[in-house]
Amino acid sequence: MPEDAFAHLGYLAVFVGTLLEGETVLFLAGLAAQHGYLSLPAVVAVAAVGGFIGDQCFFFIGRRYGNRVLARFPSLAARAPRVHELLRRWDMAAIILVRFLYGLRIAGPILIASCPDIPYWRLALFNFIGVLIWAPIVAGAGYFAGQLVQQWIGRVPHIEVVAVMAVLALLAAAWLLYQWRSR
Repeated sequence: MPEDAFAHLGYLAVFVGTLLEGETVLFLAGLAAQHGYLSLPAVVAVAAVGGFIGDQCFFFIGRRYGNRVLARFPSLAARAPRVHELLRRWDMAAIILVRFLYGLRIAGPILIASCPDIPYWRLALFNFIGVLIWAPIVAGAGYFAGQLVQQWIGRVPHIEVVAVMAVLALLAAAWLLYQWRSR
């Protein structure tokens, strides 16, 4: 029964985590899948849905409040003309690759939305392609990192793995909170 609760909470954590930044949570979920606590295909699917919905929400926020956001963050506003020019030239690549640029998962869609030349359907299509590439890569990296660690240090008892994952998750959450508050 505790494994079922861990699995349900794990998938919920993946969904919520990928609504925002998500790389750390998704990597840890891949690690949990390697140890049998979660299913790797389910982790990838939940991450893809969460990442897609999160970026679409930030896109809508950027379309509605983009000018206010840019006015509040002058460093972001200073980059907006350069980003808009980049989007006009290579919108597909920029929309897909912004997902892989750590720290730009929230600012990226808002900046993209502030560019009036990018229609909603185009962002949705390339965002969908991006999450289909991003989710298996990051979750797979966690999965294979778990295999490497297991081969390196041998089979660790499950309770120690859960304890290490909990500590890592808390450290990641604390670091993300610190990053968010410092911005």
